[in-house]
Amino acid sequence: MKVAYIQALGGASGDMLLASMLDAGLEKSELESLILDLGLTGISLQVTSTQRGGLSGIHLDVKLDSDSEIPRRWQDFVKIVEASALSPRVKSQSLEVFRLIGQAEAAVHGVEPEHVHLHELGTLDTLVDVVGVIFGLETLRLEKVFCSALPTGSGTLRSQHGLLPVPAPATAAILRATDAPSYPPPSTLPATGEMLTPTGAAILGTIADFSSPVIQISSIGYGLGTRNPDAYPNALCLTIGELRDINANSDLLILETNIDDSTGEVLGYVQERLFDIGAKDVWYTPIQMKKNRPAVLMSALVSSEMKDDAVRLILNETSTLGIRVRSVERIEADRRIEEFQSSLGIVNVKIKVLNGKDIAVSPEYEDCKKIALKKSLPLIKVLDIVNFEASNQILGNLEAF
Repeated sequence: MKVAYIQALGGASGDMLLASMLDAGLEKSELESLILDLGLTGISLQVTSTQRGGLSGIHLDVKLDSDSEIPRRWQDFVKIVEASALSPRVKSQSLEVFRLIGQAEAAVHGVEPEHVHLHELGTLDTLVDVVGVIFGLETLRLEKVFCSALPTGSGTLRSQHGLLPVPAPATAAILRATDAPSYPPPSTLPATGEMLTPTGAAILGTIADFSSPVIQISSIGYGLGTRNPDAYPNALCLTIGELRDINANSDLLILETNIDDSTGEVLGYVQERLFDIGAKDVWYTPIQMKKNRPAVLMSALVSSEMKDDAVRLILNETSTLGIRVRSVERIEADRRIEEFQSSLGIVNVKIKVLNGKDIAVSPEYEDCKKIALKKSLPLIKVLDIVNFEASNQILGNLEAF
């Protein structure tokens, strides 16, 4: 499993997270294409290799023209994302970040979310930061993100609302809402100012598991903040690699409920929504209920940390009145994803590993689908050809089919 670990050395912000991805392998041109896909104009990316406190990395400045600097509401960001052609997962997680920011600002100012004005967070660079990070996770094929506890900073900061304590009230509200662990800098340091922004807190609170994984490192990226203080490096470290030594995963739950009055369209929609928010698997089993009524058993395999979100979604979207929850253990084989040059084109293949030996390969469906459409070939034929060629090259000689 390809994962990332984020170490918030000197704090975290949206631009620092995005800069660390650029340093770790995300292409600037991919972000520029994303901006066009969002229908945005008047935006340019200034990517600079520089240093903070002796650490070399990337500083990203999202430049806006005068029209793009007009403050917007968080609902405006939601409309832009919903109208885009982004993947369901990028849309879902981006929208969750914006809703989190909007709800935090509403709570701080004592207004309804629809009346929130984001001020500093309301310009299009915030939109680029948020959607860019979620897009970067998908583009870099990161299946899970881990993160250290977050340094909040100390002292005060000046905003359009006047002088505020650090962490800013909106940041504190987001930390509370997401249960993200945080800590102040050592008291021996002078006041550091803001180290963790609301955008950084909202992104990490949405995407990250706050624990330390065991990783076989493949790449490292450093995202640098704008300030360059003497007391600490204003940098964030992104480590990418394969998750290791975690074959027995006991942090899993199965959510189950019997449903006898929903249409196939509704059940399919709920399944898609559960996958969008991070369910490991979702399936339906035909069953018979009281009075011989045909029904289905809905089962969802989820991590314990997303139990509440999954339960809330099922209760909101179906007619069920209750959900059974039980812990399960899943034994996982090691796996990795590699690019494979097939006779039809480049395809990512998943390689199953047992006791250190490659034992099976599986072509990525989306890559094969693109080839099938481009070359007007049956998908099943593309899958067969790529599977045979990859198996032959990676696992050893096989007889032709």
